Amino acid sequence: MSISNNIRKILLLCAGILTGGGVIVLLIAAVHSRSEQVCQGYEITIANENSKQLFVDKNDILNVITAGKTTSLKNKAIKSIDLNRIEARLKREVWVNDAELFFDNSGILKISVLQRVPVARVFTSSGESFYIDSNCKKLPVSVKSSAKLPVFTGYPFSNKKMLPGERKLLNQVKQLGMYIANDPFWMAQVAQVDITPSRDFELVPTVGNHIIEFGSAAEMVAKFDRLMTFYKQVLVKTGMDKYEKLKVQYTGQVIGVKAEETTKNSN
Repeated sequence: MSISNNIRKILLLCAGILTGGGVIVLLIAAVHSRSEQVCQGYEITIANENSKQLFVDKNDILNVITAGKTTSLKNKAIKSIDLNRIEARLKREVWVNDAELFFDNSGILKISVLQRVPVARVFTSSGESFYIDSNCKKLPVSVKSSAKLPVFTGYPFSNKKMLPGERKLLNQVKQLGMYIANDPFWMAQVAQVDITPSRDFELVPTVGNHIIEFGSAAEMVAKFDRLMTFYKQVLVKTGMDKYEKLKVQYTGQVIGVKAEETTKNSN
């Protein structure tokens, strides 16, 4: 009985070894086959965050991976293609936020790109213009797509590399721009946001001749809530042109300044 059991164990062990050997052979064959495989073509996917507009297209991506169409990866051995290097080149493109490349089992190069999405358009005091995204990265004005975004004017820095102290202001522009863009009423009502020499914000409305002295972006939700309450409870009754200035920068209140009061104070 024990001899029979031992024989059975030996047979099972041999079967396991043979099966394992077969798997290894198959893996080696698959690796060998993959190493000899050539690129069959490209499949490019461009995704974005909450935007239907494209600021980078498939032709732009193709230009990068083919070095301006001076080389072709198609029919090239997969083992000779450095995906990490191509991915790094893609990530250096200004409108590319992230990129991922891999070959599928058919030898197709899958290219997945996440584009940057602008949240505000900024005009500098010298007349330059650029977009910023949610990471406060400066982006060039695109010829491919014109984004409908909150507009900021009077930006005191140039449209070049980030300068010391600039990020704090740019972060406020981003916060204010994203809030306005995500609120249908304020997106329609705020024609532009002026940056004052003291780096506070003044909102220029689409309807009404008043200027809204907003202050900094601090406590902006509370400020917009107070402003909306003032619109509903006061301006609905008096008319949108009753006041020349609305001051919302002070905690817990909105101060309306009539045009004649401004004239008296200036005399």
